[in-house]
Amino acid sequence: MKPGAASPQRVGMFGGAFDPPHWAHRALAETALQQLGLDVLHILPTGYAWHKTRVLSPAVDRVAMCHLAFDDLARVKIDEREIQRQGPSYTADTLHELRREYPGAQLFLILGADQLLSFRTWVRWQEVLDLATLAVANRATNIGADAPLDHAVETDLSQVGLPFDRLDMPLKNISATAVRARLGQAAQSTSTLEVLVPEAVASYISTHHLYQNPT
Repeated sequence: MKPGAASPQRVGMFGGAFDPPHWAHRALAETALQQLGLDVLHILPTGYAWHKTRVLSPAVDRVAMCHLAFDDLARVKIDEREIQRQGPSYTADTLHELRREYPGAQLFLILGADQLLSFRTWVRWQEVLDLATLAVANRATNIGADAPLDHAVETDLSQVGLPFDRLDMPLKNISATAVRARLGQAAQSTSTLEVLVPEAVASYISTHHLYQNPT
């Protein structure tokens, strides 16, 4: 930050495996920046994914793809702290760190509807609610490997029972799981991948031969 610059007052945190970052991630970042009026949005690739059964792609690849997917957005910072953290990484810990870095700022945790539905399974989820405002974008009910890209039915969030701000964006029935599954089928051209992920990410996936045997 330049000397004399105003301290950010609205700070967003958008975490995930980003394995790979796809168009729904990109749309959610853009929507959060605009609708929440964020001064800065931290994109945080997951380090040790304690809640996932599969092994993530190498951190160096996921970080590189995040830069390719998000670097052209103003006020976005690719934040590697959770990758550098030893052992399991918890959202509550990261929010405490951001609160220290941005004293007095309002913190927003950016989520998709699927994450909101599982929120009470998170470690120290009550603490997360105390630290940040949940900002949630709805997702299609079917975002699996067989999800049609041109049809989406909205997830019902009426019974969640948690406070959150709704982010208004078109439904995206794309998920990283679906991307990896499609990539594991027939050989995919870069132009085909661009339906699922940003062009630069598609090129990176093709060049580095990622997700040829997805799990």
